[in-house]
Amino acid sequence: MQSKFQNTRFLALVHAIIIGTLIGLVVSCFRLAIEKMLTIFTSLYQQASSHLLILGLIIVLNVLIALIVSMWVKQTPAISGSGIPQVEGQLAGEYDSKWFPVLWKKTIGGILAIGSGLMLGREGPSIQLGAAIGQGWSDFRHFEGSDKRVLIASGSAAGLSAAFNAPIASTLFVLEEIYHNFSPLVWISALTSAVMSNFISLNFFGLKPVLAIRYAHALPLSMYWQLLVLGILLGLAGRFYQIVLLQLTKWYAAISFLPRWMDGLVPLLVVIPLGLFSPHILGGGNSLVPQIAQQSHLLLPIISLLVIRFVFSMISYGSGLPGGIFLPILTLGAIIGALYVTVMAQLNLINPVYLPNFVIYAMAGYFACIGKAPFTAILLVTEMVGSLQHLMPLAVVSLTAYIIVDLLGGEPIYESLLHQLVPELIQNPSGLQDHIEFPIFEGSDLDGITVREVKWPENSLLIAIRRGKREIIPNGDSILKTGDTLIVSTQRSNRAFVKQHLTNLY
Repeated sequence: MQSKFQNTRFLALVHAIIIGTLIGLVVSCFRLAIEKMLTIFTSLYQQASSHLLILGLIIVLNVLIALIVSMWVKQTPAISGSGIPQVEGQLAGEYDSKWFPVLWKKTIGGILAIGSGLMLGREGPSIQLGAAIGQGWSDFRHFEGSDKRVLIASGSAAGLSAAFNAPIASTLFVLEEIYHNFSPLVWISALTSAVMSNFISLNFFGLKPVLAIRYAHALPLSMYWQLLVLGILLGLAGRFYQIVLLQLTKWYAAISFLPRWMDGLVPLLVVIPLGLFSPHILGGGNSLVPQIAQQSHLLLPIISLLVIRFVFSMISYGSGLPGGIFLPILTLGAIIGALYVTVMAQLNLINPVYLPNFVIYAMAGYFACIGKAPFTAILLVTEMVGSLQHLMPLAVVSLTAYIIVDLLGGEPIYESLLHQLVPELIQNPSGLQDHIEFPIFEGSDLDGITVREVKWPENSLLIAIRRGKREIIPNGDSILKTGDTLIVSTQRSNRAFVKQHLTNLY
């Protein structure tokens, strides 16, 4: 049994290396194309103020982009928005889609939407592109069930890793936020593909961190109370972000003069005056964050920047065009950190030299509370900034912001967005059997009871208990323990129900 398990892990590593390489190439080209296109549009906006023909060209291009990409979204709804909720739904058995239309339409649609200056992130689409390639490879190899889901999860990690050059955080994000499974096979495969895709991406973009922020002063312990204040403010702002984001569908539905599939026209027209006025603030924000961290700010301009970025990122995402909220969230967090230092400096409560520090802390805290993934937030910002010196402040801010959102009833944003999707029909026959791996955590009501005492979901069967490296064939008297992973068999179309039932047993 152990030799078979080790052989399975070796084969999983081989597949992870293959898809990691493919995803690294695809996402690196995707990322490069967005940067080039955004540079072109920024240049056009800078010239348009004195050349009416260039302004006319921008209007024509934006209308064409809106028509083309919106039509693709209508034809393939799976490419809408971030893509992370769709991937989470796939892994939970609640959502499915064909991989090839998602791959090419999300790639080109994402380049057009994000590259035209909309305040959308490349990371969500990159995750979905990685998942699509993982799904495509598993179809090519005729994998089904858990083998297929492992490759989709590994592809997701590889996609985020290539987008942000953060392989460790990318792996943890998939495990913590998307797959909710920490089994050895999953995390080894995900980490392998993430490292491989990151290596490919580094050959495209070099070793410089994505958000290279320099700071000269470590935060003294006497100022740690500031981290608690910042964390509370971020938690409140994060809950507000969640509420607004989840209402966007209703607000766009109120625009009666446009059919839903044409909502993409709204941000692509609204972005034009914004681009004419201030082209440097367009896009996801990866070039804006280092600028925010390296210069002092006046109160009114930094508040204006926060409001513009918040409102327009909502308009962009609510339209349903391909693009994520990951990088826009980090950018908003950076602006909030800069605003905090600006206000506190005017009150003589903080030295402005700590501006870069608080920009870094606020990025992690804002993402931690909105995504409810504090471990990912801490590691992600650490890898993107390229420094380990701020781990303790990051942890304090992230945990504080997380607790505030939790007390206010906030849920993980990607899980909430998944619940808003209208699931497509699962394309696999519902009668096929599948397996669910369900871990027993510390404090679970399942700890210490026998198998016969559990009220198992209908149409499901406990077929194995994984305990360490051993797999135990259970009977009614088998005692469940913390750390066990339950292997439950059910019909593929019944996965979501069984998983939710088991979760409710806690």
